[in-house]
Amino acid sequence: MNLQVIDAGLMQRAFLAGAKGLEAKKEWINELNVFPVPDGDTGTNMTMTIMSAAREVAALEKPTMETLAKAISSGSLRGARGNSGVILSQLFRGFAKQIKGCETVDVAVLAQAFERAAETAYKAVMKPKEGTILTVAKGMADKAVEMASQTDDVLVFAREVIAHGDYVLSQTPEMLPVLKQAGVVDSGGQGLMQVLKGVLDGLEGKEVDIQVPAAGSSQSGAGKKTAAGSADLETSDIKYGYCTEFIINVEKPYDEQTEHEFKGYLESIGDSIVVVSDDDVVKVHVHTNDPGLAIQKALTYGSLSRMKIDNMREEHQERLIQNAEQLAARQKEEEKKKAESQAPAEPRRADGFIAVSAGAGLSEIFRGIGVDQVIEGGQTMNPSTEDIVNAIEHIHADTVYIFPNNKNIILAAEQAKYLVEDKKVVVVPSKTVPQGITAMINFIPGLTAEENLNTMITEMEHIKTGQVTYAVRNTVIDGREIHEGDIMGLGDHGILTVGTGIRQTALDTLKAMVDEDSELATIYYGSDVKPEDAKELLDAVKKELPDLEVELQDGGQPIYYYLMSVE
Repeated sequence: MNLQVIDAGLMQRAFLAGAKGLEAKKEWINELNVFPVPDGDTGTNMTMTIMSAAREVAALEKPTMETLAKAISSGSLRGARGNSGVILSQLFRGFAKQIKGCETVDVAVLAQAFERAAETAYKAVMKPKEGTILTVAKGMADKAVEMASQTDDVLVFAREVIAHGDYVLSQTPEMLPVLKQAGVVDSGGQGLMQVLKGVLDGLEGKEVDIQVPAAGSSQSGAGKKTAAGSADLETSDIKYGYCTEFIINVEKPYDEQTEHEFKGYLESIGDSIVVVSDDDVVKVHVHTNDPGLAIQKALTYGSLSRMKIDNMREEHQERLIQNAEQLAARQKEEEKKKAESQAPAEPRRADGFIAVSAGAGLSEIFRGIGVDQVIEGGQTMNPSTEDIVNAIEHIHADTVYIFPNNKNIILAAEQAKYLVEDKKVVVVPSKTVPQGITAMINFIPGLTAEENLNTMITEMEHIKTGQVTYAVRNTVIDGREIHEGDIMGLGDHGILTVGTGIRQTALDTLKAMVDEDSELATIYYGSDVKPEDAKELLDAVKKELPDLEVELQDGGQPIYYYLMSVE
């Protein structure tokens, strides 16, 4: 098959196939997380970004290259979530700019589009770091230019560019020591490769599901979710009930034919199969009704480790309850917004404030110190650029300050700034909730936006932040051996301590943050911590650090047992 040019119809199909290619692998990409914390969300962020664009692309009945370019650029820009999603949207933006004036696209245009995509993404990042998605994009752009002079066949061009992208991705651990230490490639780069492999499937005419669900509907195609107890949820069918994972430490001959036979066996007893081989280690994931059969078969190849079996039907019931709670919360928020929209218009103020926060207690703290709009979000649930734009539009003020409170949200906030025309938007680069609280407290009415931003940044530099959570896998980081289930104390620049008990690890984390100049510590306990346990930690801190003034607050945050600040 020889393909000389891509018309708008084929480009539409290829893009949608790329979106679905990423969506199919998002959980796998989420697991490519350097730190073994339960917040790997690169795959989710990139998927939500591209699906936002895919919905606009799918809605075009008779696309032209210009309307396609606009849909891809606008949809991904507004739907961008997290740093990886923002960078992906910028890659699409550069690519779209290059193709929008064409009726058809050939290898010469594609090479130019790859170059422009990489250039646009690099410009969007203040301090580009090699060994990331940017490196993979640049490597493919260089290969694209080379291939444009060697072939006029789009498929030959695409296969070679993608093969080179895989090679560059495999080298990312050599560029970023933290990746090598964790034994993973860059997750954003892996996500980009999944997009392009899906695009190639679309160009090659392979049978690909390019149906894109409407915004808010289930990504699995199971239909729109309503309240728990409704008919569609009650009859929701999980064919295979147990998510089974383990690693085979191969002790017998295991070649490609053996792996093919093993996969065939797993397909006979389940689905959602992933089998990844690396020398004498094989990682296995399968959904099945009889985990024992998968385990027995695997034992014929060697010994097993890291075995994990989850009852998905029980998890499904828990999700139904969570869905109902979330629906009720959304309905309450919608009613509140409706009431606000019907209220008399308030006079325009000089300054307004937006903070990103996860946890009812933290959100109340932000509102209590003057924040107008709190966007629910944080780790695992980064708000999109459009979420931030909508929050800005709800504030009737000349200048709006945004506190992202997470390093993975700053880029989306910066992107939102350029989509608002009637207000001055100031992004305060707060990377943690304690930094955001400190910045807000130090706002001074009457100063210019630039003066306030400088003051806030200066004050944030005096704050140390600690976070206590659990490890989701075995690894070695900074010379520390970490096992799945360990409790970790994370500081501003890495892991401070590792233990097995929550209270002792939290105490050790705080002690590692305190120095002779420290005066005040604030401890925010999360949704998984009982108030009496938090009080016991407070008592232990006062006993161990008698000269330190300590405050205890109910943060209600998920994932992290404790957030701490020291100043």
